Amino acid sequence: MMSVRIPPPVLMVAAGVAQHLLAGKRKPSGASVAGAVVLGGIGAWLDFSALAQFRRHRTTFNPVEVENASDLVTTGPYAVTRNPMYLGAALEMGAYATYRRSATALLPVALFVVLIDRLQIPAEEAALARKFGAKYRKYQSRVPRWVGTASFRPTGKG
Repeated sequence: MMSVRIPPPVLMVAAGVAQHLLAGKRKPSGASVAGAVVLGGIGAWLDFSALAQFRRHRTTFNPVEVENASDLVTTGPYAVTRNPMYLGAALEMGAYATYRRSATALLPVALFVVLIDRLQIPAEEAALARKFGAKYRKYQSRVPRWVGTASFRPTGKG
């Protein structure tokens, strides 16, 4: 079965352009700015701390060439979610929608998450399972794909 994958940065840019077009001309309010700063700050923290873990482990963070990974990163934000960079991007796009006070601007965020979840992440997971075997499957059973999702099965061990 052939799968169609669009590089995540391309999806992020497309979603951002769509958001800008859908947001309309609404001006931000004090509350929308505050909400955007919180969401965007969390998203940026996830992105930068995830990149720092890849650098610390001296492995690739290229989502198109996951099979080139030299180490399985499970520390930092990867201890809480298997996809902190995608979650960070979604939060940053959510911050823009919040800033612009536009529910319509959330539509590209939802589409980004669905496309990443259905097309990109399964391909990455398959590559990591091939590369790291049981070590990856154990990590996968311990840490959810997204924060608080049903895939999270606590082991009961501290």
